[in-house]
Amino acid sequence: MCKSKKVAETPLAHIVEKACRLRIGGVPVVDNSGRKAIGNISIKDVQYLLIAPEMYKGYRSITAIDFIRSVKSYLQTHKDASPRFLGVLTCHRNNTIKDIILKLDAEKLQRIYVVDDEDNLEGVITLRDIISRLVHEPNGYFGDFFDGVVPLPENSTV
Repeated sequence: MCKSKKVAETPLAHIVEKACRLRIGGVPVVDNSGRKAIGNISIKDVQYLLIAPEMYKGYRSITAIDFIRSVKSYLQTHKDASPRFLGVLTCHRNNTIKDIILKLDAEKLQRIYVVDDEDNLEGVITLRDIISRLVHEPNGYFGDFFDGVVPLPENSTV
């Protein structure tokens, strides 16, 4: 289960602060039931607070869902169709890694959410997760930035 999901009414400032503190690149935004992913906010998305003055005015109180709606509106007005705000990219547990990589590549995204048959959020797979399973990075190669993100099994020879 995603441990860092945020309900739509959570203030954006809280999400960004927590993401920075936990060193995660993004979090799913879920409906009030806490089960259905309705959006995604990544650290990169904070740039819209700087380039869209109408959002910046309320940056301390804007909620996750209002932020997503505002960015979608901004992108439509400026004829920019960023795939990050067109919906939530999902897969199911039975999808193959190949299927997931093809979906991520087709949408030019780095994060896909795992959902069950009723579209309830079960987890997240990032491109970084996939790469870390295919390529071993020596300890300390990136400092401590990625330590503990996806640990390799003790008996791994990768």
